[in-house]
Amino acid sequence: MALDEAAAVTASETGIATARVYRWDPSCLTLGYGQDPNTVDWEACDCAGVDVTRRQTGGGGIYHDAYGDIAYSIAVPADAVPGQLLDAYHLLCEPVLDAFDRLGIGADYVDESVPERYHPACYLRELHPAHDVVADGRKIAGNAQYRTRDAVVQHGSLTFSVDAEAHLDVFADPPVTPEGFRERVVGIDELVDVDRVEAVRAVESALVDWIRSGTGSIESDAAWRDDETELARDLVAEKYRDDGWIRSPRGGPGANRE
Repeated sequence: MALDEAAAVTASETGIATARVYRWDPSCLTLGYGQDPNTVDWEACDCAGVDVTRRQTGGGGIYHDAYGDIAYSIAVPADAVPGQLLDAYHLLCEPVLDAFDRLGIGADYVDESVPERYHPACYLRELHPAHDVVADGRKIAGNAQYRTRDAVVQHGSLTFSVDAEAHLDVFADPPVTPEGFRERVVGIDELVDVDRVEAVRAVESALVDWIRSGTGSIESDAAWRDDETELARDLVAEKYRDDGWIRSPRGGPGANRE
C-alpha cells in the first residue's frame, strides 16, 4: 500500500505511470478506508499470522491470501484517465478483463445488482454492474480506486483460489458460512486448468500490452527509485504498520472512496 502511494507521487510529479502485479506474503487483511476496526477478529488474525492494514481506498475488507490472491495496481497521472469515476474504472479495468479472456474465462461486469450478504467484507457486499467483475455468476475480482489532485490509483485482487474458511476467519462473527461464501465467490482454478504461475503471467502480459497500446513504450521489470522506496518506508511507519492509524475508525470525506 505504501508503494502504491509512492507511485502516485511519482505520477503526480513526473507524469510516469506505474503498473505492477504482486502477492501479499504473509497473507493480509486490508481494511477499507472507512471500515470499522471492530469488524476484525484481531486475535484470529494474530494466531493465523495474518497481517492487517488499512487501504487508501474505500469498500469492505479483503483477505489477500498469499496463494489464492493475485494483486495488481496502476498509478497514473490524473489527466491520463477520464474525470468521471466509472469511466476511469472501465478504462483501468480493461487489462483485468483481458487477463481473464487470455485464461479462457468469460468474466465481465455483473449484469444487475445482487444484494449484500455481509457489509464488512468486500466480496460479500452488494454486487454492482458498474464495477464488480464476475465469472460463472460469482465475484472473481475486486477493484478500488482513489484520487489525489494529480494522480489516480486503482488497485485490486483477482481470486486465483478460494479459501472461504480463512477469508471468513479474519472477520468478527460474520453471519455467512463457508458454503455461502463459495456461492458468492469463485476462483480461477475452479474454472480453468491453469496453475498460479500461468495466471500471474496472464495478468502481467495483459497489463504490458494494455500500456503499449496506449503509449507505445514501457520499461518492463523496472526497479523502484530510491526516493520511492524511501517515501514508502516512511509511509509504512506513519500509516500502514501503525496500529493507531489502522485500528482507529477513519471518518471524513474519504471514508467511502471506492
